[in-house]
Amino acid sequence: MMRGLDVSLVLMVQWSGLLILAAGAVKLAYLPLAAAFEWRASGRVQAGLYDGALVSVVVPGYNEEVVLEACVLSILRSTHRRLEVILVDDGSSDGTLALMGALAARDERITVLTQANAGKGAALNAGIRAAHGEFFLFVDADGLFAPDTVAWMLAGFGSPEVGAVCGDDRPVNLDRVQTRMLAVLSHTGTGMVRRALSLVRCLPIVSGNVGAYRAGLVRRLGGFREDTVGEDLELTWRVYEAGYRVRFQPRALVYAESPSTLAGLWKQRVRWSRGLLQTVRRHPGMLGSLRYGPIGVFLLFNLFAMVVVPLLQLAVIILLGLLASGGIVLLPTGILGFLGWAGLLFSVAVTVYSIGLNRAWRDLRHLWTAPLWPLYSLFMALVMVTAVVKELSGAPARWNKLQRTGVRSVGEAGT
Repeated sequence: MMRGLDVSLVLMVQWSGLLILAAGAVKLAYLPLAAAFEWRASGRVQAGLYDGALVSVVVPGYNEEVVLEACVLSILRSTHRRLEVILVDDGSSDGTLALMGALAARDERITVLTQANAGKGAALNAGIRAAHGEFFLFVDADGLFAPDTVAWMLAGFGSPEVGAVCGDDRPVNLDRVQTRMLAVLSHTGTGMVRRALSLVRCLPIVSGNVGAYRAGLVRRLGGFREDTVGEDLELTWRVYEAGYRVRFQPRALVYAESPSTLAGLWKQRVRWSRGLLQTVRRHPGMLGSLRYGPIGVFLLFNLFAMVVVPLLQLAVIILLGLLASGGIVLLPTGILGFLGWAGLLFSVAVTVYSIGLNRAWRDLRHLWTAPLWPLYSLFMALVMVTAVVKELSGAPARWNKLQRTGVRSVGEAGT
């Protein structure tokens, strides 16, 4: 017979599980919304918009010697010819600055800036101050553009109410189990979800690796904050505060490196999670507020899904362990067992659906990584716990840029 404490623990497990399932049920809405996004986009002729606009492409770099040249050359091959490319060296200790100078000597559209190491936000702001374009396009130094990426990014600004456009960044280094798994999951986490959220005007972030903004808006907002590791997320929220909307443009492709080691993945995800927490702390008034339209309500749900749910997942595991130590083993039998297996199969089905939306059928060959997805979910829960602890303790927040490998498993257009 269970003691009172055991009963309480079982109830906590049950309620936590119900909250996790509720969050997952809400996310089911992404499926039809993403399909509706595609249906609406298929009826629009967007390419060719803003053909005459000058676009300032700002590329910050810190020790990017291995990948920088391929990135810059892919930008210069863009079908949109009115470009200025601003390379900002953030105090690199390798040959990055020299390589930037050599590239600038080969093409007059390139400008090189250098500064003492001050972080990504400061490097981006230096590029903004030197830019002359009508639109700003920000990309990391490992990004590989398709020839029409810039043109499609501009096409996203079809309405005056659009202040920023987010492209689709996909992994380029598919040489390891981890990066192949991330490539598959990215179709769901970015391709499908961004389509759905863009349709209902709730896209919460413009990726720092492929994000475009109206130049006048960025200047009016004061550029990027330099005291956060989530500078792209924080600026996106200010775009909404200014009364603009953010749009996803799935045809604007940029291929970039995913973390190829567990240590690199851990550092990147902790940085991203801390960026979210820092942005929430700076803009608490947006959470749940109808003043900003549907994005306010979504941000409150997103906080629950991104922060609370991972904590609940870990709590369930810990509670199950405590019950097991007392001789009470809650096995996933009956309806719980069915839901567990059905959940994994459903995740695979959603991933295939997302790959179809992106027309990236070749990535189906990486579906064999599915057994690793639950472990990745647990990994991400631990990441969020770590981020929360670091924020509450006031631990220093660092950029923790990935160590580049230069591995390219796909071409410019994903071939």
